[in-house]
Amino acid sequence: MTDEVARYCPYFGAAMETLSKRWAGQVLRALVPGPMRFNAMASAIPSLTESTLSQRLKELESAGLVDRAVYCEHPVRVEYALTDKGRALGDVLMQLNGWALEWVTPTNETADTAGDAPPRTSSSTGLVQP
Repeated sequence: MTDEVARYCPYFGAAMETLSKRWAGQVLRALVPGPMRFNAMASAIPSLTESTLSQRLKELESAGLVDRAVYCEHPVRVEYALTDKGRALGDVLMQLNGWALEWVTPTNETADTAGDAPPRTSSSTGLVQP
């Protein structure tokens, strides 16, 4: 870190307030590849309850990171997608994902639910990680 970087930045603090809420990062990360319906997202994130997912989506929509689109079909279809602001954050989330693949060992709780998850792959090489 250089002397030019302040030790505290209120903008970073405000961003972390939003991102540090439980499941917020996972919900945003799930939307990086593209729009998803609620049930698909609930299935994609192990241990996330539907009520918590609903709450996080509302908060992320309020923060301008997620957009909710309602399609007037029968039955009505609702999809969630990252906004431009959310997609800009998506790049950061994918960098964090790459870091996690290299440096983080899942906890027992995470490992127990990871059986339903796809294999770990490196974001830079596409190779499956152990």
